[in-house]
Amino acid sequence: MEAARSGTGPLSGVRVVELAGIGPGPFAAMLLGDLGADVVRVDRPGGPGLGIEPRLDVTGRNKRSVLLDLKSATGRDTLLDLVARADVLVEGYRPGVAERLGVGPGPCLERNPALVYGRMTGWGQDGPLAPRAGHDIGYIALTGALGLTGTADGPPHFPANLLGDYAGGSLYLVVGVLAALHHARTHGAGQVVDAAIVDGTSHLTAMLHGMLAAGAWQDARGSNLLDGGSPFYGVYETADGGHMAVGALEERFYAEFTRLLGLDEETADRSDPAGWDALRAAVADRFRRRTREEWTAVFADSDACVAPVLSLREAPEHPHLAARGTFVEHAGLTQPAPAPRFSATPGAVRTAPAPSGADTASVARDWGLPPEAFGGGPGRGRAPSPTEPHNPSAYRKAAP
Repeated sequence: MEAARSGTGPLSGVRVVELAGIGPGPFAAMLLGDLGADVVRVDRPGGPGLGIEPRLDVTGRNKRSVLLDLKSATGRDTLLDLVARADVLVEGYRPGVAERLGVGPGPCLERNPALVYGRMTGWGQDGPLAPRAGHDIGYIALTGALGLTGTADGPPHFPANLLGDYAGGSLYLVVGVLAALHHARTHGAGQVVDAAIVDGTSHLTAMLHGMLAAGAWQDARGSNLLDGGSPFYGVYETADGGHMAVGALEERFYAEFTRLLGLDEETADRSDPAGWDALRAAVADRFRRRTREEWTAVFADSDACVAPVLSLREAPEHPHLAARGTFVEHAGLTQPAPAPRFSATPGAVRTAPAPSGADTASVARDWGLPPEAFGGGPGRGRAPSPTEPHNPSAYRKAAP
């Protein structure tokens, strides 16, 4: 663990307006901020939020916050003034909501023809399900990705909301925004980036679709090389209830794995898949004889491709992650460090998560707007204190 390092990031000078939401949109804006962009989050009175103290919401780091009521003419006009000075806008409303508020792509691109307008949704901007509510688990279910997980005789396993919201959603939005930003700076023309979680998650399965077409992947859970179907690529319980992850695919790595595990040559033979159930049972039996820490020591400094399964609290203390500074501490909060890394323009955790409306004065100054542009207005509420949690009714991607 180390303290957060300084750095401007390769996107220093890029201005981003984020319309506050929940989930993949805020994460994408955080990533742009980690890369050095000046991210201004436009919060609305009363929320939304994760139901935790804003100062602990890591996705609020490297951002500044202003408070605007986009349902008022004053709030809408101020947002368009910000858009006129921005390079990127990120929003995660349901299709049609931004248009009804008067801040959709039309008026925004009219004010700033070079703007990159990034839209983050689960189902996309069109299609039969576009107007429907949804969550990560439903998006990855329809794409076939959820069906890949879990054992052959059990239900699929859902990896929190990492696969859909963040891998298939946030990261694809950021890729799209950066590509469109390059185009805008080359040609002077902005555009809309439609990042749908169903599209991104489906894209992640490209290799598997190729393997399926070639007959190298069975369309059944727990039946393949990388989904737990093979005994040398899976997770095994240890004597103390911990788990070890095994990924000994290549022959030389598998040989080292079985040697350190203590399997004899006959038992370790994996040439015939008909014997894999017996091999899996033998591997499981060996792992149950020692604790997770004991097995970690056995496989340390080897190429057996075995690792302990750590919890979120344990991960920052792992020697490798600690040596690399994969996690950092900033403002008393342990959190993942910015990624990826850059040799000339490193990113950094520069600021703590911003409470709603905390940065009106600095944003007005730096973006060339009068401070009164953020004051007054119908329906405008107070900003929460730095320790006051929001109170959302549900985690959803919906209208403000």
